[in-house]
Amino acid sequence: MSENSKNSEEKKSNIEEIIIPSEKAMMQLGGKIAKQFPKGGIVLLKGDLGAGKTTLVRGLLRSLGFEGTVKSPTYTLVEPYQVNDRRIYHFDLYRLGDPEELEYMGGRDYWDSDALCLIEWPEKALAYLPEADLQLTILYKGEQRRVLIKS
Repeated sequence: MSENSKNSEEKKSNIEEIIIPSEKAMMQLGGKIAKQFPKGGIVLLKGDLGAGKTTLVRGLLRSLGFEGTVKSPTYTLVEPYQVNDRRIYHFDLYRLGDPEELEYMGGRDYWDSDALCLIEWPEKALAYLPEADLQLTILYKGEQRRVLIKS
């Protein structure tokens, strides 16, 4: 087996696929992800509009005890949360005009901290983002969602 084939096999083995049948199940997945990151981390969330990215973030925050409103920061780009002793930043880069905007708003300060950064639409600024600790791709599957989790 060639070295490229081995690397390809290793990469494939790091992807888990799950079917999410409901909004409740998507929120539960968010709770499971929260447990994987007791400190900081970078989580990329890919998927079409309405796929469930913000629902997953809501589930993550609820599992940590956050009771306030959780909405997608589409126009503000980032929504900060303080939950107990944890800092969590929820980014939505959908309306990002230029990836350099992340530099202007101090993106590196977010990534270099011990905060958990949840980033929707990361493809809008991949060159400006750090390497992900976890990447989720949420795909439509009828009324359900197919989630590919890459660690």
